[in-house]
Amino acid sequence: MNKPLALPGLLMLAPLIGATDTWVKALGMTLAFILMICAFGAGMQLLRAHLEVRRQGLASLLLSATLGSCLWLAMQAWSYELHQQLSLYLGLLALQCVIVEQAGLFQHPDRLRLASGFCSALILLGALRELLGTGALGSHLGWLAGLPGDGSGWVLLPEGGLRLLTLAPGGFILLGLIVAAKQAWAPSSPLNRPPSRK
Repeated sequence: MNKPLALPGLLMLAPLIGATDTWVKALGMTLAFILMICAFGAGMQLLRAHLEVRRQGLASLLLSATLGSCLWLAMQAWSYELHQQLSLYLGLLALQCVIVEQAGLFQHPDRLRLASGFCSALILLGALRELLGTGALGSHLGWLAGLPGDGSGWVLLPEGGLRLLTLAPGGFILLGLIVAAKQAWAPSSPLNRPPSRK
């Protein structure tokens, strides 16, 4: 917890596990995250130039609440079914924007890499959990276009899958396996190397 981005990372864990039991929900959450973080970042960049440092915290709170409410209403109008599935996590996005602003993520040199990594993790985890958990992929795909989805998707494993992976514990297990695989195949960096003994 001594790293500056530890708290935003922990807050990202809730949508990463809760909103990825299906691929469509993961795609919807990714689109909502991109819209929210881009609008918030642009808005705060404009406001920072005109506000004192001590008032920027209140400004970020008001901006994130406003944008979060607009996103919540827009998704409800666009696709009510998808909104019903993601409404809790949409509220967390507003809180997450305030936390990452306070942690200095928008001034962080690797901000694009961190955001794209989170979006990639959402999409990959959603696809794997749905495919390995139900044996299908893309159920309710029409929700993204504002249409009622039939719920069938593309059946890739006719025998079905391991139902545990569609639940939160299965999401944690699969996320742990993905992180372990990434660490195993990533090129060794100073952070991944064991400390040398002298």
